[in-house]
Amino acid sequence: MAGMDITIHHAFLPHTDAGAALAFYRDTLGFEVRKDVGHENLRWITVGPPGQPGTSIVLHPPAVDPGITEDERGAVLALIAKGAYTAVTLATDDLDGLFERLAAAGADVVQEPIDQTYGVRDCAFRDPAGNLVRINQLA
Repeated sequence: MAGMDITIHHAFLPHTDAGAALAFYRDTLGFEVRKDVGHENLRWITVGPPGQPGTSIVLHPPAVDPGITEDERGAVLALIAKGAYTAVTLATDDLDGLFERLAAAGADVVQEPIDQTYGVRDCAFRDPAGNLVRINQLA
């Protein structure tokens, strides 16, 4: 609709280890922690890029819905580990520099920076849970 302002507020990615997720998203990528909420032995961690308070990633425990069976939970965890469950695409004005920083920190490299045939220069990593994290070069 004309005049309607819509933004992306939260994206959700599962984590299988809250400490490892924090080390990747906060310490390696440089995101700020906006919320860290625990309930029993579970944690939901909201992170986002500094200076962009309206855009966040919620790192959540996978398959904890009450209606999920153990078999379904196992299937979700297997998909996460393969990197086939979900993904996020980030963007930076220094793809090569960010790639080098992530690789030096020991991040799981899936694809080194490359000029794609469809016009995007990007690279890819897996976060500690196995989620695919693609990073595009801003024009």
